Amino acid sequence: MEPRNQTSVSEFLLLGFSQDSVHQPILFGLFLSMYLVTVLGNLLIILAITSDSHLHTPMYFFLSNLSFADISFTSTRVPKMLVNIQTQSKSITYAGCITQMYFFMVFGGMDTFLLTVMAYDRFVAICHPLHYTVIMNPQLCGLLVLVSWFISLSYSLIQSLLMLRLSFCTNWVIPHFYCELAQALTLACSDTLVNHILQYMVTALLGIVPFSGILFSYTQIASSILRIPSANGKCKYKAFSTCASHLSVVSLFYGTGLGVYLSSDVSSWRGMIASVMYTVVTPMLNPFIYSLRNRDIKRALEKVLGRILYVQ
Repeated sequence: MEPRNQTSVSEFLLLGFSQDSVHQPILFGLFLSMYLVTVLGNLLIILAITSDSHLHTPMYFFLSNLSFADISFTSTRVPKMLVNIQTQSKSITYAGCITQMYFFMVFGGMDTFLLTVMAYDRFVAICHPLHYTVIMNPQLCGLLVLVSWFISLSYSLIQSLLMLRLSFCTNWVIPHFYCELAQALTLACSDTLVNHILQYMVTALLGIVPFSGILFSYTQIASSILRIPSANGKCKYKAFSTCASHLSVVSLFYGTGLGVYLSSDVSSWRGMIASVMYTVVTPMLNPFIYSLRNRDIKRALEKVLGRILYVQ
């Protein structure tokens, strides 16, 4: 077969996890269950926050946006994977692959920025409680989310447009369960220097800068909590409990994310397991983490579920 350029590329092949047809029903059931739990759990969080006026605060505004981003983040990959498993097909169209990459980067970036903004919100609430309502006003909260969307949409569009200019050789096999950018770049016959430079810049933008902001916020929070007199143990516990859920989500997100990007071979079995943890398991666990330690969320969820059961 002669090498063809990108204008003749019709589809890529996603190898996925297993070539054995015996394992396909197990994988289908497993990923379908996780996807349904992710969508249902995050939808309930959004419904609980929007339906309860007591939760119309900056912290829960950011949390509802995070839940929406998590649903979308998972939906960029899992439905296509389920279709391929069910139909015994491994193909994804060229346009579908680029589209999947684009939305993966958009919602992955939104997750990163929202976790950073939520850390800043906790920093203001604990370190500057008297000025909290003034600093975290609705205009600033809306602006922070809009800026996050703008940056995520912009860099994802630029990276996707740069992918469109590449020429591909005869090897169109991506050894992964979704169109992973780094894997797709290895298939290109043309020069990918600009793509790799942008990829490293984005990694710094979405990794080092936000993580540094989160680290700074929680360093200041820990310092403020430690300065609370030991006699006010209840105040210390309350201050810590307001951050515990977010810290757990940040640890899970960055821990699994680092596992993916520091893996020597993303296409290996270990690399794909890390990718599942990062892209599927983490969005699934977030609603549980935020609801288990939060009485307000629990109360709002009980109201939502009560209304749903009453209607039925």
